[in-house]
Amino acid sequence: MNWAPRDGHGWRQLVRRIARATRDPDRAEDHLHAAYVRLAEYRSRSTVANPAGFLVRAAANIAVDDSRRRWVRGEYGPQPGDIAEFADNGPLQLEMLQLRQRLERVRLGLDELSPRTRQIFLMHRIEGLKYREIAEQLGITMSAVEKHIAKAALFLAEWTEGW
Repeated sequence: MNWAPRDGHGWRQLVRRIARATRDPDRAEDHLHAAYVRLAEYRSRSTVANPAGFLVRAAANIAVDDSRRRWVRGEYGPQPGDIAEFADNGPLQLEMLQLRQRLERVRLGLDELSPRTRQIFLMHRIEGLKYREIAEQLGITMSAVEKHIAKAALFLAEWTEGW
């Protein structure tokens, strides 16, 4: 009598068990296929009381053998395409210096704004408040808030131009 999962759910369950047992989810299904071949060969000579257990144990053994073969072939360690994972994608020192200088320029520009315009601009940009919330907190109209923010944005854009 042949033993096999009767539905896709049983197959997926075995694949998950093998992935956990082998700690190699990418190859779990391949190991399960190879384990089925071993099960069929073994059952032609003997009986298997627990086919699912046999499959998981056989797949784990196959995974160990596969891992050893891959290690001997040098498939572990960085591969030519993996080097990008180790690359530092952060900003260069020159870029960091330029960003700091630009930030300092913006800070100086903020100091040039009137206190009220600066306050409203920072409430919106730094604190993340909506125009309506700023208007309510300061007791002014939303139109006034819009004008202060537009004035600050225009001034800072001109102030930092070329930086």
